[in-house]
Amino acid sequence: MTEKYQQALNDLLSGQVNELVIAPEEFNEFRKVWEQLPQRKEIVGSAQRNGTVIYHLSESV
Repeated sequence: MTEKYQQALNDLLSGQVNELVIAPEEFNEFRKVWEQLPQRKEIVGSAQRNGTVIYHLSESV
């Protein structure tokens, strides 16, 4: 599962996708991969009411 999140983060950083939608049940596994990423401060998340988090690149990047 971690390879899935690593690839998704790489796609976000390279511009292949504009956002990542992480469901509440995926959050802990996703966070483990995100925390290891050197560029993690460039990726920001917006929490939604249902517990979903939408990640995108910071506008300052």
